[in-house]
Amino acid sequence: MMPTLIETLTEDDLIQQEFEALLDDYSKTSHRQKIEIITKAFNFAKAAHKGIKRRSGEPYIMHPLAVARIVVREIGLGSTSICSALLHDVVEDTDYTVEDIDNLFGPKIAQIVDGLTKISGGVFAEKASQQAENFRKLLITMSDDIRVILIKIADRLHNMRTLGSMPLAKQYKIAGETQYIYAPLAHRLGLFRIKTELENLSFKFEHPDTYREIEDKLAGDEDARNQFYKEFSAPIDKKLTALGYQFSLRERIKSVYSIWNKMSTRNIPFEEVYDILAERIVFKPREGMNEKEQCWMLYSAITAIYKPHPERIRDWVSTPKANGYEALHVTVMGPGGRWVEVQIRSERMNDIAEKGLAAHWKYKSGIADESELDKWLKTIKELLEHPEPNAIDFMDTFKLNLFASEIFVFTPKGEIKTIAQGATALDFAYSVHSDLGNHCIGAKVNHKLVPLSYKLNSGDQIEILTSKKQAPQPEWLEYVTTAKAKTKLKALFKKEEKGFIFEGQKLIEAALFAIGLKLDNENIVRILNYYSITQRNELYLQAGKNLLNLDDIGKVIFKTKAQNVFVKYLKMPFGGSSDGSKQAATVSIDSKVDRKKSIKLTEENAGKTYILAECCHPIPGDDVLGYVDDSEKIIVHKRQCPVAAKLKSSYGERIVSVDWATHKVLSFIEVLEIKGIDKKGVLIQILKVISEGYGVNINKMNIETNAGIFVGRFYIYVHDTEDINNLCKNINKIKEINSVQRIQE
Repeated sequence: MMPTLIETLTEDDLIQQEFEALLDDYSKTSHRQKIEIITKAFNFAKAAHKGIKRRSGEPYIMHPLAVARIVVREIGLGSTSICSALLHDVVEDTDYTVEDIDNLFGPKIAQIVDGLTKISGGVFAEKASQQAENFRKLLITMSDDIRVILIKIADRLHNMRTLGSMPLAKQYKIAGETQYIYAPLAHRLGLFRIKTELENLSFKFEHPDTYREIEDKLAGDEDARNQFYKEFSAPIDKKLTALGYQFSLRERIKSVYSIWNKMSTRNIPFEEVYDILAERIVFKPREGMNEKEQCWMLYSAITAIYKPHPERIRDWVSTPKANGYEALHVTVMGPGGRWVEVQIRSERMNDIAEKGLAAHWKYKSGIADESELDKWLKTIKELLEHPEPNAIDFMDTFKLNLFASEIFVFTPKGEIKTIAQGATALDFAYSVHSDLGNHCIGAKVNHKLVPLSYKLNSGDQIEILTSKKQAPQPEWLEYVTTAKAKTKLKALFKKEEKGFIFEGQKLIEAALFAIGLKLDNENIVRILNYYSITQRNELYLQAGKNLLNLDDIGKVIFKTKAQNVFVKYLKMPFGGSSDGSKQAATVSIDSKVDRKKSIKLTEENAGKTYILAECCHPIPGDDVLGYVDDSEKIIVHKRQCPVAAKLKSSYGERIVSVDWATHKVLSFIEVLEIKGIDKKGVLIQILKVISEGYGVNINKMNIETNAGIFVGRFYIYVHDTEDINNLCKNINKIKEINSVQRIQE
């Protein structure tokens, strides 16, 4: 058998081939061609990483080369960013310093490499667990040069593309972190194509079976979809050509992740996701006319062919999104009564949509015109001035800014202000000035008096009312939704909390001293477990506010003097009695969890080595992962659980791979939501399938009927997801049933 070309190439040939592909990508851009410095950076990085391999077995230099290609081809950056991408791991992984980079390549490249190095440990290294804290460092460097974050996103994209070579636990951790941090950040910076790929890859590694299932359904539907697209686009092509436009029509298929997300949030099957197909029109603007006018002219031409949906017009031409996105979207009724979204963009708008506003960043140009992205970066700097001490809290606060969609409101003088969708009158006060927020007593919206918690709508005119006697109250945290307002309020309340924490620590120390014990880690863990509190400071805070009965320390928690120091009181995860109540068990944990192996979840170990998370109630058959807590106990979460997402982002080194090994012995309460036509005898048919067909016990049920339609919630005992899937399939066979879904309450 003849060897393939790849097999006959040496490692050096492969590296040189990839470098030439990078130069070819660079030659196709409009950037001033600085081949010499790029070649110098490549040769330097190649020598620095010589002999080092990635986990996949390929030479390490292939990773910086791949990142550099993403930077130029998919983000559109120039030679400074290409060099920084090639050098981004040199300081981290070799003996070279930032000073060496400065001397060889100048201060700008050195500054960017230094910013990337501040995220210490690299994404696949042992320190990768501190990602949320490292992310804060990244944001600080981002305020100096946005290219730091763009190269980091490119780095993450390549790592996700090659994630298959990593152990399962690392895959879950990195995929979760990407979904939680990097995909929304790419979206906020306008990198839509990269954001979509990051989401898709994260989903593929977290839910491989579901991903394949949706992919197969898309493939099965492809011929019919292509035929429909031809029918739909032909009249549009003909009409726009007749009007003399220069344009291209492009088919847009919804990503696997987006389809799954819609199926999950709306509780619908694949067949009911109707916006899988969309059409994109990219036109070349005519001279002497502005792009906005031409977008609306194209809109008129399309709606002359197909009727538009009156509530599905999205005008981001008049008011672009904060990330710079401009387009006109309209949903029209296509052939066969099928709704299709049409996106209208100029070539410039499409360029920004494909590569992001960040690709057109004005580096120190002195242009006074402040973009929405500039304003967003300013709010990030304000967040960094009052950082949350807890990394997870910081990430949550940051994400409030990241995900915010905007609305437009007016000041009493008629000025337009942009604020996040869902913002309240109090949020608006804090967005203007901290003092205005701190002394706010209410507001007038459209000349009517409203409370602090009033949610603003686009187009509202708002006037803030204040009083010098007013001071922030703890309940105000429930009235605000924006990151800025939350950060300001938390900073104020934090000072007050410190006094309670100090007082609480003294009270607990005194309670332990009274029974001859010290305030050490072992005793604190027992107290935390007893009160079901996870953080030490939270324990002290509640004690300081007199919210805990501290008499229990002497009377209950430490009642027995003779104790094995390894004994912990844990809760059994499974319902042990007929009423589903949980049992307490005393188990001995005297060994550490082997975090490199996949742990089997057996009935025998339930409550001993692992417990099931209260937040998402996983059952055998669910895609799950494990989190190792301070007492070396594994807490099992569903992979899509929001709490697990935070854990993956900040405590990645504690994530372990787990597999169900349970048999049909243990039972779990799950909730089925059944919708259908309210016909006589339908309930009896449902109960017959549940109790007779599968011998499943029902814990309770709630049925509501309205205008001939019923919605029922059935709380049933099952062994695993196979039970639920079979049950759903057979209940769906009843003629009057429209849908059956397992839901999380």
